[in-house]
Formats: sequence, structure tokens, C-alpha cells
Amino acid sequence: MKIRGAVLEKMGMERPYARSEPLKITELELAGPGPTELLVRMDAAGVCHSDLSVVEGNRPRPVPMLLGHEACGTVMEVGSDVEGFSVGDQVVMSFLPRCGECEACQTDGKLPCSVGSKANNDGVMMSGEIHLEREGDKVYHHLGVSAFATHAVVDYRSAVVVDRQVPPEIAAVLGCAVLTGGGAVLNAAKPAPHHTVMVVGLGGVGMAALITALANDVKEVIAVDALPSKLEQAKKLGAHRTYTPQEVAEQGITADRVIEAAGNVKAFETAYNAIGFGGMLVTVGLPPAGATSEIAPLNLTAAARTVVGSYLGSAVPSRDIPTYAQLYLEDKLPVAELISSIIRFDDINHAMDELADGNAIRQVIIFDRQGE
Repeated sequence: MKIRGAVLEKMGMERPYARSEPLKITELELAGPGPTELLVRMDAAGVCHSDLSVVEGNRPRPVPMLLGHEACGTVMEVGSDVEGFSVGDQVVMSFLPRCGECEACQTDGKLPCSVGSKANNDGVMMSGEIHLEREGDKVYHHLGVSAFATHAVVDYRSAVVVDRQVPPEIAAVLGCAVLTGGGAVLNAAKPAPHHTVMVVGLGGVGMAALITALANDVKEVIAVDALPSKLEQAKKLGAHRTYTPQEVAEQGITADRVIEAAGNVKAFETAYNAIGFGGMLVTVGLPPAGATSEIAPLNLTAAARTVVGSYLGSAVPSRDIPTYAQLYLEDKLPVAELISSIIRFDDINHAMDELADGNAIRQVIIFDRQGE
């Protein structure tokens, strides 16, 4: 079938992206779903730092590639071997499918699926196939989803059914920002009620960690970011204290559980130095591959501190996404506050500029169905 999608032609193009247009919205041919796949009509897609990292070239991927991975859609067709999904279901996409059979899949979310990770790195589906073509040439898939398009074919292990009471724009954000930030708190940090939780970096993932910590009724939640606007938003969401990184360093602010969600060296070092005695740092940010940081090992040993890496919030999407959806429906998780703007599909390059400049938490594309 013919679809419209935002294809990344070349990584590392000059900014502003609204002028250089690294993403071109073009017509493509999408092959139908295989036995273990679903055809999904995209209803909403979030613009995430992981997409921006590919545009910038910090996370190299094969190109041309149809980007986008945080999304919600409606099932239009179900593969012959798929169970548990029906036409008309609302599904949230997860960018790391789990085969359920490799050793990594037996770690309860701690390690990413080795089969799904390889497929993602290669820009192919779990089956090893590529379903996208443009003028006879293959176009690679992004993280098994390629959500910046009117339609997509996804493996059933990349999709989770969510109640239609959850609006599409909310459901989309559950699949990456909330899954990653919330999971960093619930699955990795696992704070006790008497713990203080600090979140360093208040983008979509960091804000998701913040609202999850608040929903978890910990003693205190501290928000840290360099931008006053994000600190103000954190206050509105209920953060007990807010600081800039400089203030954290100057005042010696610490916490029992620290979540680093910015994906850069300075943020990691701020978070590391803020680990309290016997505390833990959970890092979910994705810095450039060559980034390095110096730490003092004695600080770990002498004060019994711990540093933990958490990819995708150490999540099992089929288990965790419905949990966050239910928390939202119970008014315990204000996901709508993470959405800084609803944008048109045609504004995708400008959205990348907004994200790069730190002006957005989560921009969400709502796909227009007129004329279909």
C-alpha cells in the first residue's frame, strides 16, 4: 500500500533543520504484514531525543530510514500467526521488541532482547525483512516501528493493546517517555517510601520519572535542570524542590535515588556527585557513543554508593505499559502535562529544532485522517 512517511536522507546535516530538512515527507510503498506482524494506522507519534540523536548522527543508523518510534495506532490487519490482537485494537508501540527466548529476555527487563537489538541496529524487522520501498529502493525501519508515517507494519512483539479510554496522544507517550522514565524509578531505582528521589534532566523521560516518583509516594522529589522553564514546570507537577546543576554542586544537594535522564556527560557527573550515602544512581540517558566521564571510585566504595544503567527503563512493555495506562486512567499519572505541544506532520523538522534547543518536553504529531 502507499503511505506517507518522514524519511531521514542523511545524518548530521546543518541546523536549523527547518531549513536543511534532513527529514523528507515522501510517498513510500509499504508491504503487507507477515505472519507475526500487524498493519497499524498511526494515530499519534511523539518526537523523542532518540529520533533527534539519529538526525544529529550521534546514534548512527543506516539511511535512508523512516524515523519515529514512540507511537499509538489502530490495528488494521493481523498476521496469520498472531494471537491476542484484533482489527480495531488501539496499540502502543515499543521500540524494543522482546523475542521471549534469548538469555537477555529472561532477566525481567534488565537486559534488552538480543534479537530485537540486532534487528534495530540493522534497521530491519524482527523477521530480518524490510517492508519499505521508495521508487524501487529499500528504506530502513527505525527501531522496528517507523512511526513518522501514516501507516506501519510492526512485529506483534512491538505492540501492546491499550484501552481506548486513553487518548492516542497520551498512549503514544506511554511507549517511550513514560516506559523509560517511569521504569527507571519503578524497575531500577525501586525507592522506598522514606527515600528522596532526584531527577536530573527534565525532558520527556525526566519528567516522566518525576511524575512516576510522585505517584509512588516517596518522601521527597527533587528536580534538576539548567532551564528555568523546565524547573517551573516541575514545580507545577509537584516537585518538592528544584535546582540548577550549579546549585546542586554549590549546595551539596544529595538524594537516596538519583535518576539521570539527560544523556550528556555533565548531567551524568551532576547526578553522580549527588548520590547520597548508601544511595543509587540510575542512568537512562543516552549520550553520544564516544562520550566519557571521570569518577572517583573511592566515592563508591567508602559510601556504599551504586551506579546502575537502565535501558528503556528496564521495562517489559507488555507488563508495564498497561500499568501506566491504568495509573493515567486513575488520575495518578498526569501524562498530559508532559505534552508541550500538538504539531502537524509537516512540521517535523521544526520539531527537531525545538527539541535540540530544549524548548520542548514532548511534541506529539496527530495524524490527520481527512481524505482517507
